[in-house]
Amino acid sequence: MTTKTYLEAEDVELLEQGALAYDRRERTWKPCLMYQLLIRLLFRLGCRVSEVLGIDVDDIDFRQKRITIQHLKTRIKLSCPDCSARLSRTSKFCPSCGVRVEKAIASELEHRRQRTLPVDDETLNMLREYVEAGGPVSNNGKQLLFGIDRRHAWYIVRECAARARLGMLVNPETGEEKGISPHRLRDAFAVNAVKKDDSADAIRMLQEMLGHKSIETTMRYRKVAGEELERWYQGLWETEGGKANGEE
Repeated sequence: MTTKTYLEAEDVELLEQGALAYDRRERTWKPCLMYQLLIRLLFRLGCRVSEVLGIDVDDIDFRQKRITIQHLKTRIKLSCPDCSARLSRTSKFCPSCGVRVEKAIASELEHRRQRTLPVDDETLNMLREYVEAGGPVSNNGKQLLFGIDRRHAWYIVRECAARARLGMLVNPETGEEKGISPHRLRDAFAVNAVKKDDSADAIRMLQEMLGHKSIETTMRYRKVAGEELERWYQGLWETEGGKANGEE
């Protein structure tokens, strides 16, 4: 099996086919709509696993074919205990009052953002079927689609990948091999989108879909998906006849 750097659309189809749950009464494995939907939303929307797990039924607009994604990010702020000036993680002296910092004051800062994403008809129909079948879970006044934690989501994706017999993925920059995880589905969405259209407008729309604050973060996927370097290199050896030197 050839090692890949990212999942392609046909790989995700195999992953969905491997989305099975064991039926104890019938003692057999059956397709699990919940598992299929989890995989599909991670790939079709390119969302972070925390964002998919946070989707409430009220976030889905079936008429407008859109889903509102809530993103909550917590950051730690370090402050000087004497003058409350902002400190970096490596600060030994306060840049404002100059005192030696023995123990900084840590506080959590919450950044809440949201974005509204389009949803394709097939995925929307799966969502409607899942909701009507009573799939969502009540939690603190919300109707969460899945009602599971990150660890459970990772387990589902990993087990589905194993049943689909999908191999490891290799990081093109480090050569490190990693298993298939929820974030690899987000990567797959981004890379496949760039392969379809890598124009400036398309990259901007991809940035919006992924929820990146910086366009530079989104451009990393263009580097992974791009084949310009290979085409440029091969072109160096082409003769006027269109063949590389040495070919007959």
